[in-house]
Amino acid sequence: MVRTEWSIQDIARFAGTTSRTLRHYDAVGLLPPTRIGSNGYRYYDENSLVRLQRILLLRELGLGLPAIAEVLDGQSDGVAALETHLALLERERQRIGRQIESVRTTLRKLKGGERLMAEEMFDGFDHTQHQEEVTRRWGAEAYRKGDQWWSSLPAAGKKAHQREQVDIGVAFGAARDAGRDAGSAETQAVTARLHEWLKPTGIEISKGYFAGLGQLYVDDPRYGAYDEKHGPGKAEYIRDAMKIYAERNLTD
Repeated sequence: MVRTEWSIQDIARFAGTTSRTLRHYDAVGLLPPTRIGSNGYRYYDENSLVRLQRILLLRELGLGLPAIAEVLDGQSDGVAALETHLALLERERQRIGRQIESVRTTLRKLKGGERLMAEEMFDGFDHTQHQEEVTRRWGAEAYRKGDQWWSSLPAAGKKAHQREQVDIGVAFGAARDAGRDAGSAETQAVTARLHEWLKPTGIEISKGYFAGLGQLYVDDPRYGAYDEKHGPGKAEYIRDAMKIYAERNLTD
């Protein structure tokens, strides 16, 4: 029987992820390739595909990589594990369905001049989904302050803050594409915007925090899209700029 296998590029494309993320999963022991060819390419079989599907499902549910490793190690029965994941996804689908109905109700009432009910408008929404990660990285007080600040913003303020984040990313890309060094005045001006953008969130922006956040752009596979969208080296460029800015302007 011929064994079916796929290259790392194929798997990344099928799964909607990146080759960099798959290599990271290998490095931390989550998803080793089935074999490595004589050309150095990684190849994956059907069992690897099932395991990757479980990893991505758990990531969607908000678990970190160490927690995912514990779950996978504790569930040797792949079919039973997928049944559990399916039940969780069904719950998530129900939550999204409530969100859709909530927005439809809001639109209908706005068009008809009806009174809005808060319990209808926010059914299915959960702005605390990142609470566990923020608390783990920076403490409960940082989450409390950040959550309080974000909740106090009007819709226009939230939109403006998100727009600024996008604009900063575009500015970093433009500086790099123009050949500006990470320590150049132009790039450091963009980095200063990023520093200002982070200030209202309630987390103390120390030298170590800012430089560490820059390293996170490189280490965390969720940020692999930087390289996929903007070409290799974008994440490293931002990291270097943030490290230089921290050394020049911040204290621990």
